Amino acid sequence: MMTRLFLALAVLLTASPALAQPAAERPIVLGSAFDLPSRAEAEVRHITVWLPPSYADGKQSYPVLYLLDGGEQQDLLPVVGLAALAGLNGVTDEVIVVGIESGPGLRVRDFTTPSETERKAYPTSGRAALFRRFLAEDLLPAIAARYRTSGETAIIGESLAGYFVLDTALRRPELFSTYIAVSPSLWWDDESLSREAASLLKRSWPAGRRLYVSRAADDGAEAAMARLTAALKAAEPGGPAWLYEAFPDERHRSTYHPAGLRALRWAFPGPEAVMPGGR
Repeated sequence: MMTRLFLALAVLLTASPALAQPAAERPIVLGSAFDLPSRAEAEVRHITVWLPPSYADGKQSYPVLYLLDGGEQQDLLPVVGLAALAGLNGVTDEVIVVGIESGPGLRVRDFTTPSETERKAYPTSGRAALFRRFLAEDLLPAIAARYRTSGETAIIGESLAGYFVLDTALRRPELFSTYIAVSPSLWWDDESLSREAASLLKRSWPAGRRLYVSRAADDGAEAAMARLTAALKAAEPGGPAWLYEAFPDERHRSTYHPAGLRALRWAFPGPEAVMPGGR
């Protein structure tokens, strides 16, 4: 009986070439990319873009999530996955994701503030202000001109990129609507940013701004995070809406996925949203 079954299957496959051979492969297109000159940095930056599924079907406008370390071989795929699934399930609104690639050596250079303490170990560091100018003067206007954007923006980054997000929130709060700093490297420059936070928050804060900060179990800089959250609490109600979440079961290298999803649900709540707690 078993022999007859194998013979019948062999005849079927031989007689039906379409069953014997898989269909030709075709590429899966995730998004698009383009290069954009940076006038402040006098160089060209690589930009990636993911559009939500409904973008091609309608005329509505979308919030934009700007992703640091957003190259194809960096955090683009994981963060797009979070945004796509959350939008599909309705726990967040659909968003456009715009990634900025940070090539070799660029993370420390672009995401950090000048530091005499760190200069010996990181001689190219300290150009955060120039990178911020590229975002403000070149990238944000280019995205607004190319795509249907709603005017609501967020910026997300982890580790040193998270430090840049936090530094930008405190120094240039008008640039984005929401700031998402996942496990920010608060150790930079002897924790100076956390020491400046209270005075920076005393300045006029634009209405409607929000800040999400998270911390993993092995991030260190406990005192710096305590200073930061104390400064945020003291700035209420005139400061930003803010949420701090600790992830004691996650490490620095594993925290982006759970913290990123929580942050997106807080930043872009959709019709099926169950909001994380916070201020």
